[in-house]
Amino acid sequence: MTRTRTTARPFGRTLCAMITPFTEDGALDLDGARKLAARLVAEGCDGLVLSGTTGESPTTSDAEKAQLIAAVREAVGERVPLVAGVGTADTRHTVELARAAETAGADGVLVVTPYYSRPPQEAVEAHFREVADASGLPLMLYDIPGRTGTRIEPETMIRLAAHPRIVAVKDCSYDFLGTQKVLAHTDLAYYAGCDEHVLALYAVGAAGCVSTVANAVPGRIAAILDAFDTGDTARATELQLRATPLIEAMMGAGLPGTVTAKALLARLGLPGGPVRAPLLPAGREPADELLARYETLMAA
Repeated sequence: MTRTRTTARPFGRTLCAMITPFTEDGALDLDGARKLAARLVAEGCDGLVLSGTTGESPTTSDAEKAQLIAAVREAVGERVPLVAGVGTADTRHTVELARAAETAGADGVLVVTPYYSRPPQEAVEAHFREVADASGLPLMLYDIPGRTGTRIEPETMIRLAAHPRIVAVKDCSYDFLGTQKVLAHTDLAYYAGCDEHVLALYAVGAAGCVSTVANAVPGRIAAILDAFDTGDTARATELQLRATPLIEAMMGAGLPGTVTAKALLARLGLPGGPVRAPLLPAGREPADELLARYETLMAA
C-alpha cells in the first residue's frame, strides 16, 4: 500500500545540509562546491541547505555565502531548491544576509534563533518576523537550543506559523512532544535536523529531513523515506537502523558533524577540504572509524 502524505514540502523532502568545500589553503572552493552539489542531487537529494551549521556559516564571509549560492545554482540549475543559512546573533545582519541570499538566487532562507544574547520569546518572535518581512523568500526556522542556548518554544512556533512566509522548521530541539504539538496545530513543514530522527519524525507527519550524513550517503538517507512512502514501514525501519552506526560516528562521537563529514569525504576522494578555525580536523583514528562504518553500510 502506498501512503498518501498531505504534508507540504516547500523545499523538497531529502535535503542535505551541505558542507562548504575549502581549498587546502583555506579559501572557498567553488569548483568543489559545484561538484559536490551535483553529486548530491544525482544521488537522491531534492534540496540543498547552504551555509548552515554544517556549512561553517560562522566562519564564512557574507561575500563567500553569496558566491556559494551562485556557484551551486550554476551546478544544479533549477532542479532543486536552495535554502541559504542567514541566521546570526544580530537581527540587522540577518536581514542583510536574507536580502543578499535572495539576490544571489536562493529559494528560501534558514534562520537560526539568535544566539549568545539569549533573548526572551517575545524578542525571538520579533526577530523572526522582521527577517521574514525583509525579503520575498520563504523562511525555515532553525530550532537548535543546544547551540544557541534558546528554544523556539512551541507556543512561539504556533504564533509564527501565521506569517505567510514562515513555512518550515529544521528541528534539532530534541523535544519530540513539543514538535508533535506544533505539527498538530500548524501547517509548518517540519524537517528532521538530527539524522537519528529522520524516520521517527517523518512517521508523525514531517515533510522530510535536513541531513548532515547525506553529504556522504545521500541515497541511503533518501531510501529510508522512499520505503516509508511506499508503505513498507518495516523496510524503512531496517534502513534507518542500518544507517545508525554511521550516524553515530558522524553525529554522536563528540566531534561536530562538519568535522566528521569532511573527514569522511576526504577518505572518499570527494570535495571538502579542511575545516576553518576554531574547528580542528578529525584525527586518523576517527577518520578510520568513519570509513569503516561507511563501507559496512554501503555493503549492506
